[in-house]
Parts: sequence; C-alpha cells; structure tokens
Amino acid sequence: MQVVEPIDEEFKFEGRAIVSETDLNGIITFANRKFCEISGYTKEELIGQPHNIIRHPDMPKKAFEMMWNTIKQGNVWTGLVKNLRKDGRYYWVETTITPIQDETGAITKYAAARKGASEAAIEEAETLYERLRGEEAES
Repeated sequence: MQVVEPIDEEFKFEGRAIVSETDLNGIITFANRKFCEISGYTKEELIGQPHNIIRHPDMPKKAFEMMWNTIKQGNVWTGLVKNLRKDGRYYWVETTITPIQDETGAITKYAAARKGASEAAIEEAETLYERLRGEEAES
C-alpha cells in the first residue's frame, strides 16, 4: 500500500473531536464515531487493537517515546501526530492525551482527544519530525 495522499475534503472534522481511550498498554478500549469515520475503521476493528494501528510510518519513534514518558508520569501530553487511515490515506491531528487516575492516584487508562491540525502547525511538525527521523537513522 502506497501512503501518499491526505484525506479528502469529505472527511472534515466539522468541529467534532476524535476521542479514544486505551488501557495502560495502549490497547483501544473506546473509539467515538468521529474516530471511526476519520480513520476508516469500524469500532469493532479498533476496539482491542493497539492504538498504533493508525500510526503513520513517517512518525519518528522519538515522538512516541516522549509521549509515553510524559503520560506514564501522570502528565498531559499535547502534540501533532500524522495518522494512517485504513485505506492508506493520512491525516494530521493535534492530540491531547490525558492519564485518567483512580481515587488513589493510580493511572487506570488514557483518554485522547484530537482535532484537525492547522497548516502552519503541520509544516512545523514536518520539519521537526524530519530532523528526528534523521537522528534515528544515524543511531
């Protein structure tokens, strides 16, 4: 599958957020309707799968290392992510991941909300991610 095209205009966010929840290992436990629509997967195809089912190969590993380090410490992480649809097209999202804690303060799951990213933010992220991929290739 060749990954070259962004999603079509038909897949606009229309002011609605993509929402998902995962367990502590990143396995999807909840996916809202907008997540299914934008990703091209059904809810049944998403639930029980690792969230990286939608990871675009252009995303540097370092970005996800930083994300996991942040959320495992109980902190909120925000960043831009390029995701891969089931049909091979891609989409950029501004993502916020929040650790959900129980009454004792233990993290029990992660909740993520995403919205479409601006062109300026995408250009900035592409520059950063290109540099990170280059560093990964050198090591």
